Amino acid sequence: MTSIAILPLHRRRLRDVYRSAGWPCRDGIEIELLGAGLVERVTSASGHETLRVTDAGIALLAETLARNRARRDAHEALVARVADAMTRAGRLAWRGLALRAKVESGWVMAMPDVYSIRHTSVEDYVEPVVHEIKVRRGDLLADLRRTAKREAYRQLGAACWYVIQEGIAEPDEIPPECGVVVAGTEGLCVARPAPKRAMRLPFGVWMALARTAPVAGWRFEDDQGWLGGGEPPSHPADPVDPSARSL
Repeated sequence: MTSIAILPLHRRRLRDVYRSAGWPCRDGIEIELLGAGLVERVTSASGHETLRVTDAGIALLAETLARNRARRDAHEALVARVADAMTRAGRLAWRGLALRAKVESGWVMAMPDVYSIRHTSVEDYVEPVVHEIKVRRGDLLADLRRTAKREAYRQLGAACWYVIQEGIAEPDEIPPECGVVVAGTEGLCVARPAPKRAMRLPFGVWMALARTAPVAGWRFEDDQGWLGGGEPPSHPADPVDPSARSL
């Protein structure tokens, strides 16, 4: 049995073997998994060879599952925190919307972690905002390399923000066309405001919003809400982030 550095590609292959009939691929990844004792060869009575995940492989899969679940939990907790900040600011917020956007390379599907609009019946004052949430540095760096995704977000929002877990990056690592919010134990802190631009929501986005219920918890002291033009009425300071209304 040899020791190898377990990479994501090893974990993915191990999961694929566990979920499939275990047919061999005869490649380098399989050789490394066999050498590490994470899979073993099994020969049937008919002479066909398949792969079986060993007890050591199962333990690695369980550890990977627990680690991924913890990452998702941290990400979803911060998504919920930002969505709540938007509702506290009197905005309507959605999580995980699938929206189509046209970029230079063509049409792409974008799924912003949090998408919010002002509560108004005046189209010019809707001010759609995109928040992309990152809690791990690796995920952030991979996301920053996806320029088409970032351009799609800019097509969908009057402002685009990255909300990053404290300590995973410096604000100046984020492209200047996006604002930066740092999430720490003391709350959500605006590290750099997002540039804003005037825009109107495309009809397709309106339809997507109409088909999907916003995040529960929207509240407004005035039963009628803010329906007119001009500046929206003032709100009490948000205990999570006093500047959340402007995010």
